Amino acid sequence: MDSAQTQELLSGLRQAMQAERAGFEFYAAAADKTDDPVGRETFRRLAHEENEHFNFLSAHYRSLIERGALDPSVKLGRPEPTAEQVLFSPALRARLGQAHFEMSALAIAVQLELNAITHYRAQALQAQSPEVKALFEELLAWETGHYEAFLRQQQDLQEEYWSSGGFEPF
Repeated sequence: MDSAQTQELLSGLRQAMQAERAGFEFYAAAADKTDDPVGRETFRRLAHEENEHFNFLSAHYRSLIERGALDPSVKLGRPEPTAEQVLFSPALRARLGQAHFEMSALAIAVQLELNAITHYRAQALQAQSPEVKALFEELLAWETGHYEAFLRQQQDLQEEYWSSGGFEPF
């Protein structure tokens, strides 16, 4: 990898680390704020995963600076299947008209995950080496699972939330 490629990769890793840290902070705060016990555990698990992603990226970043290459010993693991997971308890539906925080958190989470997908996909497409491409594709798989789960839950609850909240979105 030449110097320009290394600098570009370092920049991509820094942006990814910043996004993962922001995701961690958001999910940790959401876990503390929600009244839904299943939602609390969902947000805690996601905060933990975002922290793992940050540490994964950080280890590769340090290795790239110190050795000029990614660290092949750093592993992320396999993403858990999240698209079909229940993110909130059934009791949330009973109070959906007042679940403003949880619905707002869903909308923010969808956007955070979509931003991560866009970044990781772009980095994978730009990758010059198979190792770099694989790194970003692995992260892309994780974030895609998160995105699909949040989007599915948001779509499932949206109409009922609007109706029970007494407002129309347009």
